[in-house]
Amino acid sequence: MIEKNSYAYNVAPNQFVESNGRRLAYRSVGEGKPIVLCARFRGNLDSWDPAFIDALVDQGFRVITFDYSGLGLSGGTPTYSPLALAEDARDLIEALELKDAVLGGWSLGALTAQVVLAKYPQLITHAVLLGAVPPGPNVKGAEQLFNDTARKIENDLEDEIVLFFEPASPASRAAAHLSHERLALRKEGRSQDISHSFAVAFLPPEPRSPMFPADPILLALKHTQVPILHIGGDHDIAFPVENWYALNQQLPTVQLITFPQAGHGPHHQYPEAAALHIAAFVRLRR
Repeated sequence: MIEKNSYAYNVAPNQFVESNGRRLAYRSVGEGKPIVLCARFRGNLDSWDPAFIDALVDQGFRVITFDYSGLGLSGGTPTYSPLALAEDARDLIEALELKDAVLGGWSLGALTAQVVLAKYPQLITHAVLLGAVPPGPNVKGAEQLFNDTARKIENDLEDEIVLFFEPASPASRAAAHLSHERLALRKEGRSQDISHSFAVAFLPPEPRSPMFPADPILLALKHTQVPILHIGGDHDIAFPVENWYALNQQLPTVQLITFPQAGHGPHHQYPEAAALHIAAFVRLRR
């Protein structure tokens, strides 16, 4: 387990790039192959565990995180449509002139990454999906507890345990406490919280089925040449990992890693292990 008081990501400056009439806020840390990370629902620049980001840096990546248009520190018109958010990722990659980039995403960000893969595969070499759901019909839906908790005005540590970890596991609960403490370490230059009223407008009171109704995206995943890695937890109450296993032999480039006693944020519970898996995947799958 990573144990240190300072992280490179916590002192990475906020930077900005102008693209297509709005200003996108981003942070960049490390050197090497670029990996661009798309944030989760209600997430911003400060929703990434610095232990995970630094572990990726230690594996030789240049890690780039960003705020979506109109959210956090970015300008423009906000939305949570993955089709629109994909334009943010595309514009950032192009504005920063990134070559041979890996595109990653967590939860909503992983839906965004799938859209980018389908529409702009030439921009990326690999896709890394964290706590994601595939497009199309689901064999297992989200639990009502996720929607109830995610729609609260504020989420405390216990809510984070429910949303991103496995409450029934003492080890997962302990990992949640450590991650929560790491996420609070940055004191200056933090991003702005996402408006509750904006966020809940995009999350219904009850789970949808399918959760990601995008048949053209599923078709693209079935025919893509881009290697795809999904990292999930064995009890993800938002996007159950069972939906990926149901597509065995249908998605030719997908590799699945499932962590035990873990939930919707496996890379926060296992930051070093997740980074190691990502690094091995990128090096070996071309």
